[in-house]
Amino acid sequence: MNGTRNGDGHVQDEAGILGTARERFGYAALRPGQEAAVRAVTSGRDTLAVMPTGAGKSAIYMVAGAILQGPTVVVSPLIALQKDQEESIEDRDEEAHTVARLNSTLSRARRGDVLESMVTGDLEFLLLAPEQFGHADTIAGIAAAKPSLFVVDEAHCVSEWGHDFRPDYLRLGAVADALGRPPILALTATAAPPVREEIAQRLGMADPALVVQGFDRPEILLIVERFLDDEEKRQAFLGWVAKAEAPGIVYVATRAHAEEIATAIGELGIAARAYHAGLAAGERDEVQNALMENQIDIIVATTAFGMGIDKPDVRFVAHYDVSDSLDSYYQEIGRAGRDGERAEAHLFFVEADLGLRRFFAAAGKIEEDELKLIAEVAQAAGEPVAVEAISAETDLSPGKVAVALARLGDAGAVAVGAAGEAVPDNGDPARAAEAAAEAQERRRRYARTRVEMLRGYANTSGCRRQFLLAYFGEAYDPPCSNCDTCLSGADVKPGLDETPFPLGATVAHAVWGIGQVIRYEGETITLLFADAGYRTLDLTLVLDEGLLLPVKPGFGAPLPAKTDAEDTDRDGGGKKDA
Repeated sequence: MNGTRNGDGHVQDEAGILGTARERFGYAALRPGQEAAVRAVTSGRDTLAVMPTGAGKSAIYMVAGAILQGPTVVVSPLIALQKDQEESIEDRDEEAHTVARLNSTLSRARRGDVLESMVTGDLEFLLLAPEQFGHADTIAGIAAAKPSLFVVDEAHCVSEWGHDFRPDYLRLGAVADALGRPPILALTATAAPPVREEIAQRLGMADPALVVQGFDRPEILLIVERFLDDEEKRQAFLGWVAKAEAPGIVYVATRAHAEEIATAIGELGIAARAYHAGLAAGERDEVQNALMENQIDIIVATTAFGMGIDKPDVRFVAHYDVSDSLDSYYQEIGRAGRDGERAEAHLFFVEADLGLRRFFAAAGKIEEDELKLIAEVAQAAGEPVAVEAISAETDLSPGKVAVALARLGDAGAVAVGAAGEAVPDNGDPARAAEAAAEAQERRRRYARTRVEMLRGYANTSGCRRQFLLAYFGEAYDPPCSNCDTCLSGADVKPGLDETPFPLGATVAHAVWGIGQVIRYEGETITLLFADAGYRTLDLTLVLDEGLLLPVKPGFGAPLPAKTDAEDTDRDGGGKKDA
């Protein structure tokens, strides 16, 4: 191992970090965001790293894990993604046989061998999905190995604010406790400030270092076309896609649209296939492989497609239907241009499309009586009880039970154990159910405001890049010269000579509480409130009526205040750059 350690085994000098990166993994250099995250983790701090797709998040846990004394546990949501991560480590790691996957395809004997190799020190990196912690022997086996780092990849999956929420991720905070609470490294390519906050809270991260690398993807041209109705949109889309440079991805909102649009593209003589959750797993793999191997030009997909997809030469990502949030939109368009060459993100927008997204935002509600019933069943058990047992007792789906337990845990009626089980607490089920239902309603209102931010992005007359980056808390001075509004010569500067509150400033509103200034456009100001979500106000009214008051930074702010690194460097250097 490289580097100088203190008594806890934590690295103290940067030479150890860079030496390990070069000598063991062949990285000629680390980007500033990567180095800052490795430095935070190896100093013993929980760390949340938010970096664009393709920015080298895996290099962080590879280098940090190699430096720290003890094995590294990497939680990833998909077997295909774990396979890619395993191959990446094997390709770079100079020390052989240091990585293994633990999943449902392994025999009991092989599982035992993998866990034993962690204990003996022969295995450095273990890759697994969160549901694997449902096996008590898995938790015990990993805990016996005394892991030095717990990595949560695709960490936005733990957040109900996130665009790819997965209930199994809710157990990971308890898993970290069961493993002895090693430093936690949470990694995500897209997380607006509220999502960052929930990631840290759900994982129980203690005073986490926040490392945010610049969100801008300057090589991607941002275009929005607005239409009055679906037929006008359809004709414009087909005309555009007939000339677009392949390969490309088209995102739609429903399975029916995926089939319909793929067929329409095929009738143009372009090889296209649909991809959605209604297809058998084998057929989904076949379609995905066809795109990866350039056997088809275009894949038309719902959000079931995308996570872990790393095809560098995607020349466009088109949205025939609008995404459910700017979080999702940014993640989806980030699959274009990963080779650094010019690419295009093209949104075909009809105002009425937002109605479907509002409907989806309101879906998934758990009724108060269901919350109370789940709490009562958990309390009556008197001991930890499995989600499946509560599901059978209540006739509610395991997924709904898992989400309900998380909400009830926030309200103090139950806790979620490492295996996902409900651990009874002393809270009153009725009061907890009421509190959880109220919190749920706040979330639903918040979700509706996120849909309105999509409307704002589609209808802005200013720089789209500035709008998108401001959503993620990143300042940008337009023009960008690579979005349709900037290229049209429109006035993309705010319509104000001076702004009364700086971007990012913490302010207070009499009704909506504490919020932060997100952006200005024309005579409006957009703010993000902890409970009320995104709100756009008339600035003249704000000033005349004194609707906003400045608040000391950090006091009651809904966003994480500690930022250890903010980096916009996307360039590396030398062979096998990070």
